[in-house]
Amino acid sequence: MEQQRKEATERLLSTQGHNNLFYSEENDGVCVGDGGLVAVSNFTSILGLSIFMAACITFGFGCAIGYSSPTQSSIMEDLGLSVTEFSLFGSILSIGSLIGAAISGKITDLFGRKLTMWILNLFYIGGWLAIAFTKAPWLLNLGRISLGFTNGISGYLAPIYIAEITTKNVRGRFTTILQLMVGWGASFMYVVGSFVHWRTLALLATIPGLLQVLLIFFIPESPRWLAKVGREKELEAALLCLRGDKADISDEAIEIKNHVESLKSSSRGGIVDIFQKKYVRPLLTVVGMMVLTNLGGINAFAYYSGAIFVSAGISSMVGLITLAATQTVVGILGTTIIDKLGRRPLLLVSSAGLCFSSFLTGVSFFLKDFNWWDQGSPILAFIGLLMYMGSYALGGGLPWLLVSEVCKLFSPMLLQLFMFLQLFPINVKGSAGSICNFMGNSTGWVVGYYFNLLTEWSSAGIFFTFSAFCCANFILIATMVPETKGRTLEEIQASITPSSD
Repeated sequence: MEQQRKEATERLLSTQGHNNLFYSEENDGVCVGDGGLVAVSNFTSILGLSIFMAACITFGFGCAIGYSSPTQSSIMEDLGLSVTEFSLFGSILSIGSLIGAAISGKITDLFGRKLTMWILNLFYIGGWLAIAFTKAPWLLNLGRISLGFTNGISGYLAPIYIAEITTKNVRGRFTTILQLMVGWGASFMYVVGSFVHWRTLALLATIPGLLQVLLIFFIPESPRWLAKVGREKELEAALLCLRGDKADISDEAIEIKNHVESLKSSSRGGIVDIFQKKYVRPLLTVVGMMVLTNLGGINAFAYYSGAIFVSAGISSMVGLITLAATQTVVGILGTTIIDKLGRRPLLLVSSAGLCFSSFLTGVSFFLKDFNWWDQGSPILAFIGLLMYMGSYALGGGLPWLLVSEVCKLFSPMLLQLFMFLQLFPINVKGSAGSICNFMGNSTGWVVGYYFNLLTEWSSAGIFFTFSAFCCANFILIATMVPETKGRTLEEIQASITPSSD
């Protein structure tokens, strides 16, 4: 192994033109002329640019989610939409996500991470332009479907790209930035949408897409994807680009290549492979987390929070602005503590918060229905809504990180997404991603479309139902989800999916 490492290091240095570096047996690493060891950097300018690119993608993700909440009344008035028609517009985002989710894993594996980003950007900008200039409901819905298609793929692509380009020491912190940006995107819609026309808001939402057009020329492809498709020279160049051009990336390169080769020798990576016995537990865990999170009502809160505030007797503008501030503060908190506390504790805290806040909101509407405590019930609803969205901002994306760390596919959406991306190896990552994404968006559409109709049956009842699903999710996480903090993707995947069936 030592000889292999030495040969690989010397080959990398010569191919990259680092003539002032040499391999040192004494120092067990790469040295410069004065004998100093060159260490791998956890953060470089190119890595920062790559993370910012992914952040723009997820900011746009959040914009699409939050757009319908502050614009509901104005769109219905301008285009003459009924409640049912607007419910279709709000929930049709999930229909587009279903389509995108169905192919998310395969398209990112087939075209690579960068080319997929190009494709998504076309759908993203086109979708917002269709909404901004629509004169008829069909074009409004078409634009929303286009944005949903983008979300269906980017919800998998962005965290998996970050998980594959960062080191284990900072992976959690950088991946949760994506969840933070989703919250900021939705918050941007909530705040700005309270003051500008809905067409203007749609045009402003194209800004993240325009930034991506510039950034994509400067970021590298995922090293692990390059290893999977056999482009070893580009793999080495990408690692040096991400870790620093004088970094000793030999160990990491060998580890990635050996892991990918071992997977290729044991599996072709087809859709059937994900149903092998060794993947059953992580797959069921991730699918369960995503389904229960969606059935816990996140799309209802995200799409129609403005209407929920009004129904509870609270000003929509005040509620949405406060909600935006809450999401921002809690999202920053989650980003700073994930690598200190770990993924699993944050998921548990997040799920418990979702359960309690849904129950509290249900209690407020129950009191309102019977005209009990008229002065206090709006306060309970206000606290419940803020706590729900804050809890989601804290842990919503970790299941996807788990998937990336175990198979590179686990995600409440980005803490769950974050964890999902760690639980599956690269040979089945695409298949697992498509299945998990599809199941999550299917249940998300059901909640998004039927929420407004179910509130006519019982507002309190629907929130109590959300609370029950969140409780079930808490139990699932407590009993089935492993901790992945401080471990490489290959280490996590080896411990979760043993080589033997």
